[in-house]
Amino acid sequence: MNLFAFDEAVLAQGYSSIAGIDEAGRGCLAGPVVAACVSFRDNVFIEGIKDSKELTPEQRESLFEKIISNAFVGVGVIDVELIDRLNIVEATRLAMTLAYKNLGRKVELLLIDAVSLPDLKIPQKAIIKGDKKSASIASASIVAKVTRDRIMKEYHKKYCQYGFDRHKGYATKEHLKALKKFGPCPIHRKSFSPVRELMLF
Repeated sequence: MNLFAFDEAVLAQGYSSIAGIDEAGRGCLAGPVVAACVSFRDNVFIEGIKDSKELTPEQRESLFEKIISNAFVGVGVIDVELIDRLNIVEATRLAMTLAYKNLGRKVELLLIDAVSLPDLKIPQKAIIKGDKKSASIASASIVAKVTRDRIMKEYHKKYCQYGFDRHKGYATKEHLKALKKFGPCPIHRKSFSPVRELMLF
């Protein structure tokens, strides 16, 4: 299905503007959680928009540039310290809230991938698997993923022994092996059990 058709159908319900929100890095053992909010300008269609997980890194980078050029975009980044202090669910909500506040445009409805944001007093719809249905949410997933991947590549320069440039902090076999060998570094989430279990008290 054309994901833009989904958004058009939502707009046809009487909304003049909508935005989609999604996150990247929620399940990682290291690094920040990043959310993005995307609201397209009128009459935009971008070929190839889909859930970021279904795209290659090269496709994501290409689509990222097209989205930035054709939409209002806001990003929210919550670091490891705050994730550990709050918990990942609240940190994700905070990242999404910041992404909307950084959008630079007021909208009438938020389409959010499976999450509600009680701190935002604006109409919203939590859509299960929204990144596979809505162009705005799928675009937010792409922006969040590309932004976070770039952050993790920068961290790789400082903590190269973990391979962050490859797995981006997810719990791959490579990452778990490095974690066991070298122990946690400052960007590991100490509140996540695979990391916590390796910490020496």
